[in-house]
Amino acid sequence: MDLGEEIDRLAGETRFSGVVLASRGEETVLSSAHGMAHRGYAVPNTVDTRFAIASGTKGFTALVIVSLIVEGLLSLGTRVRTLLGADLPLIDDGVTVEHLLAHRSGIGDYYDEDAEPPPRPQELSGPEGYLRALGGFPQQFPPGARFAYNNGGYAVLAIVAARAANEPFERLVRERVCAPAGMADTAFLRSDELPGRTAIGYLESGRANVFSLPVVGFGDGGSYSTAPDLRAFWTALAAGRIVPREWVARMTAVHSASTGTRQEYRYGLGFWLPARGDAVLLEGYDHGVSFRSTYRPSSGLTCTVLSNTAEGAWPMAALLEQEPPGDS
Repeated sequence: MDLGEEIDRLAGETRFSGVVLASRGEETVLSSAHGMAHRGYAVPNTVDTRFAIASGTKGFTALVIVSLIVEGLLSLGTRVRTLLGADLPLIDDGVTVEHLLAHRSGIGDYYDEDAEPPPRPQELSGPEGYLRALGGFPQQFPPGARFAYNNGGYAVLAIVAARAANEPFERLVRERVCAPAGMADTAFLRSDELPGRTAIGYLESGRANVFSLPVVGFGDGGSYSTAPDLRAFWTALAAGRIVPREWVARMTAVHSASTGTRQEYRYGLGFWLPARGDAVLLEGYDHGVSFRSTYRPSSGLTCTVLSNTAEGAWPMAALLEQEPPGDS
């Protein structure tokens, strides 16, 4: 059984709803779409359907921050207090941009991904809403002491970026990441006002996830993208079109060899790094969302799996890891 047949078999067994795309450069190695983008109207997913990518957004946030560092508006050592001022007073004054990028800040986290939906999700639609949600969480450990995955840290980075550049964060992502990569279908969309060709996320109950997500995403997650856009992203990143190549190398170098419960992964600055091999990946998980996109610099292979259910992407991503397209 070839890999395409194996994917179709697995999609049927797991009732996979989503898209799989594997490419080498502009060459498509494997492409398939399964399930429904909108169950009520029986709208099928297609390869260019937009999906929420949850924490995959963190890679974009990290690149915005690095682009501002390249311009001299920030540095890795910038203490975020210099831009937060009196806001979020429970964040330790010693927390730097690098601490936040590497998930080593120790700040209290406003959103536990293993818990129920984020606090007041319908109020999370802009920096003021996120500032309110981020407040009141005490520092958990001294800055730099260890790795602890932290959604709130990337929301703080979005606030820092917007203040340093004096521009809205979503515009910074559009102009500094999406435009140079040619990612025309990637954006922060309102979860209650999704345009055409966009998949609705579904909970295990079968209900839509609209009441389980922030109205509009921010630095820690919530953007929407397509498989072709993510292929374009990796190509542009490797070519140094988003940030210089020396910074790409720095961001994809190991900053944390130990990542707690995820011992099979290391972490750079905004990117996960599997413990074996040279792969770099972005990943996202939320209510009605699962996503993984992997780039292997040694072969130029990119593999992206997007799903509009919370667990849908993982069996498919595991298969592609075990049997890389073109290598089987």
